[in-house]
Amino acid sequence: MNKTDLIDGMAESAGISKAAAKKALDSFLGNVEGALKKGNRVSLVGFGSFSVSRRAARDGRNPQTGATIKIKAKNVVKFKAGSDLTDSVN
Repeated sequence: MNKTDLIDGMAESAGISKAAAKKALDSFLGNVEGALKKGNRVSLVGFGSFSVSRRAARDGRNPQTGATIKIKAKNVVKFKAGSDLTDSVN
């Protein structure tokens, strides 16, 4: 499912226009992104939680040449599925 499919599904199940569904989804994504940029955690009970974690700098290898390369430290977004979501998938 891509973003367009999700918007179509939201519009149909909520009985709203596709434009309104797109606006709602964009607002949700923007708010989640803003909270994560501030270092906050976003928890949706039953669905899951988004958080930011720091990945330390490390040495890696170029698979073609075998040369050692330096990989910079960076922040990564993590998602942990909630129990209701996990149960519904299994």
